[in-house]
Amino acid sequence: MSLQSTVRPWLAASASCSSTSLKRNVVKKSIRCLSTADNSPLETPTDWTNFQLRRAQVKSLIESFSEYGSTQNSENTFQPRHGLHKPASHATVSALLAAGAHFGHATSRMNPNFMPYAYGTRAGITIIDVDQTLPMLRRAANLVRAVAHADGQIIFVGTRPDLRPVVEKAAERVGSQAYHVGERWLPGSLTNKTQMYGLDVVKSTRIVPDLVILLNPLANMNAIRECAIEHVPTIGIVDSNVDPRIVMYPIPANDESTRTAELIAGLLSIAGREGAALRMIEEQKRVERDQQRDQHRKRNNPHYNN
Repeated sequence: MSLQSTVRPWLAASASCSSTSLKRNVVKKSIRCLSTADNSPLETPTDWTNFQLRRAQVKSLIESFSEYGSTQNSENTFQPRHGLHKPASHATVSALLAAGAHFGHATSRMNPNFMPYAYGTRAGITIIDVDQTLPMLRRAANLVRAVAHADGQIIFVGTRPDLRPVVEKAAERVGSQAYHVGERWLPGSLTNKTQMYGLDVVKSTRIVPDLVILLNPLANMNAIRECAIEHVPTIGIVDSNVDPRIVMYPIPANDESTRTAELIAGLLSIAGREGAALRMIEEQKRVERDQQRDQHRKRNNPHYNN
């Protein structure tokens, strides 16, 4: 028996217990890794086929047991660091908090018109009330979905360097009816379009968009003024130092957070993609309905001519 165990027997007992529990955890973890992990490289087509079969089996098990409990995993759970390529499909308070949307500017810089959207202050920082951000974000998503469903043009504007890939990915996600401005909004793009593009282009091309989404409104006041003159609805992320009245559909949130911009732009772009997909489905159904009607008329009237 050592001197340490004689003087402090509780210390020796705790050390032995901790080492035993550590060994037990290591053994359990090793067994679990050996039973579930497969780190072998995919070298042949057979390996790739087996990998796809295992993945399909796991997905089928998730679908089978979904009614008995939670089936969340790393693939179907929203993670803020993946907001650009895998944005959340539904707006929730937890997603807004995880993205840091509730952090505003210093209380000394708060705009008086932003008071209804402020939850309080902490350490000299304005805390934005995400309970009010959530319904306004959903309202904006419904607007984007309706505009995309009506085959309207949507422009995403984000002129900071960290916002350029965000607006580019959002426009790409919506489809051919969405565009993005990532460098600088050229003054006169809407109000002086004849001088900038030419009369022939203005007559043959639809220049004025149906909706403009701004991720940093304060840096794009020229775009907001031109949209107001041309009666174009605007959606914008407004921080505590911004007057919410500068845009038609404000979304109170942190406009300096890249993750917040990725979350909001992702939600709005997904809504636009849903609206565009719904329009395509309705057009396809209408074409099929017209074909069936023509076939019915031809069947009943042999002399029917289109």
